Amino acid sequence: MADTAAEIPISIEETVKEAIQNVTEKPPSSIEGVAIAYLSLVIMAILPIFFGSFRSVKYLNEQKEAGERHETMSNKDALMFPLIASCALFALYVVFQFFSKEYINLLLTGYFFFLGVLALSHLLSPIISFLVPASVPNVPYHVHFTRGDRDARSDIINYKFTSYDVICLLISLCLGAWYLLKKHWIANNLFGIAFAINGVELLHLNNVVTGCILLCGLFLYDIFWVFGTNVMVTVAKSFEAPIKLVFPQDLLVNGLNASNFAMLGLGDIVVPGIFIALLLRFDKSLKRNSEFYFRATFSAYIVGLLATILVMHVFRHAQPALLYLVPACLGTPLLLALLRGDLHALFNYEDQPAVAEDDKAKTD
Repeated sequence: MADTAAEIPISIEETVKEAIQNVTEKPPSSIEGVAIAYLSLVIMAILPIFFGSFRSVKYLNEQKEAGERHETMSNKDALMFPLIASCALFALYVVFQFFSKEYINLLLTGYFFFLGVLALSHLLSPIISFLVPASVPNVPYHVHFTRGDRDARSDIINYKFTSYDVICLLISLCLGAWYLLKKHWIANNLFGIAFAINGVELLHLNNVVTGCILLCGLFLYDIFWVFGTNVMVTVAKSFEAPIKLVFPQDLLVNGLNASNFAMLGLGDIVVPGIFIALLLRFDKSLKRNSEFYFRATFSAYIVGLLATILVMHVFRHAQPALLYLVPACLGTPLLLALLRGDLHALFNYEDQPAVAEDDKAKTD
């Protein structure tokens, strides 16, 4: 009897703790709040793809005008990417199991803070140039640090920037400081969107075959790590860095201090995004004054993303977004190209045609 009486307070205390934990970990969310959260994620996902795609066209044209060849992903790189990503994901999972999350995230936060400031500065540059009055001079600077003399001279630092770039950097540093101090979800999303737009702009697939290999490989990668194990979900919840877009489902209840987040990984934006950007560059190469394949696949991406959210909401289980995005983004342009007689042109298009060995030797 004494044993039984002694156990009662413990049981009550554990029940109260569990109830409090459930309340604090899962704040109440209204139906409207959930709808706003998912709609916001969709908008934040499609904006980087749209703007990043057009910026990729501009970037490619600038490279061609300068006579430079930018690095693109090869078929071998596309095959290896899911394997490398799997190793990195599992390594993070193991690290989180054996080491304190606080120290790991502190290290990762510093790394992504540096990258985020640079990405955000690059994104803000044309905006600042447009907003700053013409009366404010844009003074150019050139930092050039070399080693050696005459023929043996080599560049260590050769960086050109302007006073407008300094303004961009200061704004980015202020936003980065806000993220470091508060880890606020708005600051996280600003860095995440900057990463996504820069990724779609600067990471180029040279042809459709490489894109198909990459998307199919990551299609299997996403399914395995989400459905086959708990690795993906565990790392996503433990990893406190702007590698995902988040939006609170309890925003209407708790305001800007809300904490029950819906999330979308940047990989689900950038990977389909670089393929959609390739299709926009293909559209431009056809010289039809049309963006047919880009717009069709962009719309298919939105449908695939909405399907992901719908299935996740119905089954109340994390879904591999690429399970729905890859068939939408691959099937749409291939089917349309087949119907329109552009399939041969689509598979033969290359941003940068292969350089012949003789020409390569001359450039070297």
